[in-house]
Amino acid sequence: MDAALDFLYIASVWVVPVVIAITFHEAAHGWVADRLGDDTARRMGRVTFNPIRHVDRFGTIVLPGLLLLFAPFVFGYAKPVPVNFARLRNPKRDMVWVALAGPGMNIGLALVSTGLLRLVHFLPGPVLTWTALMLGASLLINVILAVFNMLPIPPLDGGRVAVGLLPDRLAVPLSRLERWGIFIVIGAVLVLPMAGDSLGIDLHVFYWVVWLPSMYVITGITSITGVEHELVSQVIAHLLG
Repeated sequence: MDAALDFLYIASVWVVPVVIAITFHEAAHGWVADRLGDDTARRMGRVTFNPIRHVDRFGTIVLPGLLLLFAPFVFGYAKPVPVNFARLRNPKRDMVWVALAGPGMNIGLALVSTGLLRLVHFLPGPVLTWTALMLGASLLINVILAVFNMLPIPPLDGGRVAVGLLPDRLAVPLSRLERWGIFIVIGAVLVLPMAGDSLGIDLHVFYWVVWLPSMYVITGITSITGVEHELVSQVIAHLLG
């Protein structure tokens, strides 16, 4: 019974921030696309903060559940919001703004979550601890989601930003990677570390290109919000401990 209660407690700390992070991320893409001329997402009911409209069975349910059982943190993703870039008023330029909207929303959520940490000391003991952990989880999830999505590999947001900013002679070859991009990411994040471990080589790409930059971003967010970095570090250590 205690184990079940512990699991529910941990799940309550992680699941709500994950759902909010990925739902707001996708809704932001759709909202900006709609403002810039493509109403595809709005017509399909995807410009909404209703998480049910964005749920991906594996990315939103199965993957977070598996990580909750076997990993010290939870991560996930939603169904990508459909965007018809040809319908944007200025497709090459506006693609950049649509792509930046998702990570930008996540950074905004991270700033709000960190700022709210300044207020938790007004809460009673058990509620204080739970709220601080949930806000810490929200900070961590949103920053990692933003940094991960800004990797310059299509179909990640960073890849689309790069395609929109680069001259055509570089943008066109990069855009052709989109159908293979997710396999490149999976290979770099999952396959390379396993291969490196068997060879005795450190090939943990996720640590170097996502985790470390995320820690620097979190340091910047604590500076902006005026929250003590030591407090944030303690909350994150508790979450991952």
